Amino acid sequence: MGAAESLAQVADTERYPLAEPDGPGWAEAVSRTRAELAETGCCVLPDFIRPALRDVLRDECARIAPSAHYDVETVNAYNIDIGTPLPDDHPGRITVQRGNAFVARDRVPAGAVIHRLYTNGLFQRFVASCFGLPRVHELADPLSGLVLNVVKPGMEHPWHFDTNEFTVSLLTQEPEEGGVFEYCPNIRTAERENFADVRDVLTGRGGRLVRRLALRPGDLQLFKGRYSLHRVSTVRGDTARHTAIFAYSERPGVIGSVARTRQLFGRVLPEHLAAEGRAVRVDQLLD
Repeated sequence: MGAAESLAQVADTERYPLAEPDGPGWAEAVSRTRAELAETGCCVLPDFIRPALRDVLRDECARIAPSAHYDVETVNAYNIDIGTPLPDDHPGRITVQRGNAFVARDRVPAGAVIHRLYTNGLFQRFVASCFGLPRVHELADPLSGLVLNVVKPGMEHPWHFDTNEFTVSLLTQEPEEGGVFEYCPNIRTAERENFADVRDVLTGRGGRLVRRLALRPGDLQLFKGRYSLHRVSTVRGDTARHTAIFAYSERPGVIGSVARTRQLFGRVLPEHLAAEGRAVRVDQLLD
């Protein structure tokens, strides 16, 4: 089966004509997405997954959710060691409890909707075009790349910055209450940390900087999380929030660090040990 046919099976290619990469519909979708990313660092494509597959999408992810690694821990917005020496007023000294969990890629069946989408060549080409890149690569990491983020009732994914410059995600199950995606568009740049505004948000004084996004199952989100502080608010009710995260890189062969991998998944593999120390940074931000 070709990439176009495979993509059309899971994505609403009538609404988003991505099966024809040289057509006007593709160009219009890319142009609109690029404009929103340039303005706010975030773009949502509503109902990206075919309506007939919403229940399948939810059920497949719900089945693997129990495989998530749970480890409530004390963290800061930069995901650096909380014992790192920092000035008294530094936002990195503000700590919170991180209670979200991740299902690793090696627990996601190859036939699952999210796996079929993540590995589709045309989908990858669309993602690259939206972010203005010649191409994107799946992570070589056997645990990261494609993961399911699980936020149980009573938990949240606290304020943080992403390590990757960009992230693509897909909500697969919404909670009864809460679990709202909140973000601060371009609160920092590759050259400027802007610690004052970050501290205001973390201490509840930066409401003017925060945007809130209502996401529904099947909505695709493209996001520049390296420069936009963001979180998922506390989930309420009896239903967990599930989100598939599609991580790509501008270069091939990317594998996560040993420390970060163990933090997220509770384990590391030989590939992580072999790659340790070879990471290449795209900027000199704190993290």
